Amino acid sequence: MDCSLNEIELIAKRAARGAGYVWGMAEEAAKATRWLCSRDIDGVRELARLLQRELPQSPGKHVPIDIESGWKGTGVLCPLAVGAALSDYAVRIKRAPVVTGRIASPAILLPFGANAARALACSISLECDEFKAVTDGIELSAPDEFPVEVDAVSVQIDAMLGNPRAHRTRAHPDTDGWGVLDALARKTYAPATEQSRLLGAGAGLSDND
Repeated sequence: MDCSLNEIELIAKRAARGAGYVWGMAEEAAKATRWLCSRDIDGVRELARLLQRELPQSPGKHVPIDIESGWKGTGVLCPLAVGAALSDYAVRIKRAPVVTGRIASPAILLPFGANAARALACSISLECDEFKAVTDGIELSAPDEFPVEVDAVSVQIDAMLGNPRAHRTRAHPDTDGWGVLDALARKTYAPATEQSRLLGAGAGLSDND
């Protein structure tokens, strides 16, 4: 598939809403998906993996319970919830690394890490046993593949950016991931009414002949 970043952002927003996230969180999901795709990472696939877990069905289990004592939840953490907290509390990274509990789709944390890096005007790393990524807010050094879930992610100040990934203006998402987003996005469409069907048909009941 070949898509514009605008198309990616639009379907990601609708899909996240269709999966049960509130509109504000759906917008964050869309921005994160677009950011990943613009750094040549398949954000569509990453978001599809997350949305298939149906975390919004029990949202309280998947958010950090207490930022002061540790970024953990009663269930696997949602990267959108952790990412929002990371953006709000970025200054904490200057005092000590932020370490999450078990988290789903950790790649989705990368755009929020970039937000924090821009706010702090420095490079930060997001690291676990499976991968390490570093961003200064604009550039990103990261692997091509990411795990579906990890036990923890450590977010901290890091001076070494490494080789940055290429920036892209178009995306080539996995077709299966796109199909997941498309199916969820359709849940947000208003059902057809008799009036809308007539309007969509063109002339409707009018006769100009």
